[in-house]
Amino acid sequence: MPFVGLALVAVLAIALRKVPARLLVLMLTAFVDMAGLFLIIPLLPFYVKMFHANGETLFGLDIGLGFLTGLVVTSFTVAQLLTAPFWGRFSDRHGRRSALVVALGASTAAYLLFGFADSLWMLLLSRVVQGAGGGLVGVIQAYVADSVAPTQRARALGWLSASTNLGVALGPFLGSCALELQDVDLWPGAGELVLGNAVPGVLAALLCVVNAGFALRYLEESAACSPSRKKRPPVLRAVRAVLAEPTQPTSRVILVYAVAIGTAHAINPLMALFLDDRLGIDEQSIGYVFMYVGSLSVFARVLLLGRAVDRLGEVRVSRIGICSLAAFLFSMPFVGSLGSLALVLALQPIGMALTFPCLTALLSRLVAQADRGMFMGLQQSFAGLVRVLAPLVYGNVFDLVGGGAPFWIAGAVVLTTLALGVGLRRATASS
Repeated sequence: MPFVGLALVAVLAIALRKVPARLLVLMLTAFVDMAGLFLIIPLLPFYVKMFHANGETLFGLDIGLGFLTGLVVTSFTVAQLLTAPFWGRFSDRHGRRSALVVALGASTAAYLLFGFADSLWMLLLSRVVQGAGGGLVGVIQAYVADSVAPTQRARALGWLSASTNLGVALGPFLGSCALELQDVDLWPGAGELVLGNAVPGVLAALLCVVNAGFALRYLEESAACSPSRKKRPPVLRAVRAVLAEPTQPTSRVILVYAVAIGTAHAINPLMALFLDDRLGIDEQSIGYVFMYVGSLSVFARVLLLGRAVDRLGEVRVSRIGICSLAAFLFSMPFVGSLGSLALVLALQPIGMALTFPCLTALLSRLVAQADRGMFMGLQQSFAGLVRVLAPLVYGNVFDLVGGGAPFWIAGAVVLTTLALGVGLRRATASS
């Protein structure tokens, strides 16, 4: 594992020399934001379990621990999918930097609520506030699209997602370190300051404050964002347009992104259960599996994506990525050893690296610059909806049919999105 870490650092150090200064600032902002988020994500189930074991109930309802944990975790995604397009529209009207700073302020409040929560409803409220203020992904993607030429957007978005993946990897480590400070007296004088369980939340809030200060100091406002008297389409009308006109190029890109990324994320919890049954990979060792996937994801985005787009273009590369994701899903039920698992798992991060930055780059070409933030947020909302619903469907299939069935169904669903991509090359060429 140290070798993997050193390899990641070396690859990123070489790649970062080619990254424009503004994009580097955005990458650092996204990295710190994701590190703060995943600092507390692994701890959530344990906080829920602690309150549940003490006899706490949510609004007086007697809810089982499993469902209660799912409710608290999912509340973030629900709040995010409802608010992401509005954050995008806010950034279109008032600037990307302003939206980032306001959202980071909401995240700071949410993390403090999490840290000092003394009941289940406060814990749930912290996740709702975090989700409602969590429209950063679409805003930062729009910021990147504003900052680089259309031909370089997929590569730049790949670098951005590589930085967020590093945040995902580092966040849980920071959370573990924070827990070591639970009983430490942090006051240098004669008094005493022991934060206990609040340490992870306070540390995540401090990261947000530092991130907001960094954005205010070093992040220049996007030239594409300025107040305009031009009437912009309302968010809800744009949502209805995607659903009512699914054959339009913009709608197709959003739907392909939502279905593919939602399915890819929804299968991860079941993959852990499947690998436990098939190969005996338990909670002590599943982390190495996800570390392997995360490392390959960074490598693919930094080393593979840009070269592939330069040679083949975003549409073709996204199709290759979708096929790679489908191949991963179809192959998983046949895994019977660690060697075959390593080969099959490699298809997932490669597929995701080739698919999603390209689709976001295509969307940035298809929509007007003044509406870019809203549509980037809308894309995240549709993906969030799939991430909420798909785990319920695949979980039922896992229980009723068997361990391999969800992977075959998910593979078929991902493969059908190829049909939505027909004709996108002509649509984006003329945009």
